[in-house]
Amino acid sequence: MSNAARAFIFDMDGTIVDNMAYHTKSWLEFFARRGKEYDPDAFFRETAGAQGREILRARLGPDVPDEQIAVLALEKDALYREMYGPHRAAIAGFEQFVTQADASGIQLAVATSAPPGNIVFTLDELDLRRHFHAVVGAADVKHGKPHPDVFLKAAEKLGIAPAECIVFEDAPMGVEAARRAGMRAVAITTTLPAEAFKEYDNVVKVVTDYDDLSVEALLASL
Repeated sequence: MSNAARAFIFDMDGTIVDNMAYHTKSWLEFFARRGKEYDPDAFFRETAGAQGREILRARLGPDVPDEQIAVLALEKDALYREMYGPHRAAIAGFEQFVTQADASGIQLAVATSAPPGNIVFTLDELDLRRHFHAVVGAADVKHGKPHPDVFLKAAEKLGIAPAECIVFEDAPMGVEAARRAGMRAVAITTTLPAEAFKEYDNVVKVVTDYDDLSVEALLASL
C-alpha cells in the first residue's frame, strides 16, 4: 500500500457530527413503539454503518414488503431528526481540519450510509457540503458497511486510487469497510473508546476529535 495520501473520505454520522447516540435513541424508540426492546450498546455495535433499510429488514424479517420498509425508514429518520435537530453541530475542529486539508491539495469526500434526507439535514443545513468534492450516500450504493462499496464509489468519484485514500470513521464496521476497500483509516472516538479499534491493522491514528489532529502531522506519520 502506498504511503501517499491524496484524498480524505469522511463517514458522516459520528465522524462529522457527534450524533450516534441520537440515532440509537431514535431506533430504540421506533422499535419500542412496536413492542421490541434492544440493549443500546449492543444495538449500536451491531448496526453502526448499516443502512436503515438493512437494519429494518434484519429485525422485521423477509415477509415485510420493500415498500413498507421504505416507509418505515422514513418514519425512523424523521424521529431521529426531531431528536437530534436542537443539538446539531460539527465535531470540534472539523471545519478547520478540512479547510487545512483542502489548502494542502487533498481531495475531500463524504461516504455515508445515510439516506438523502439525512445528508441534507447535516451537510446542507450546517453549510458543510461546500467543503467536499464528492458525496456518496445510501441512495448511491446497494449495501451499507461493512461492504466497501460506499468508500470505493467515493474514491471513484474523486479519481483517486483506494490506497491513496484515508477514511475517517467512528464505527468498527466502517473501519472494516475501509479495510476491505484497501484504505487506511483514522478512528474518531465520539462513541466508542480507542480499544474498539485495536484489532484493525488499517487504523493509522485514533483521536477524540479534530482538535487533536493536524493535516501536516497526519500526512507526515503515514
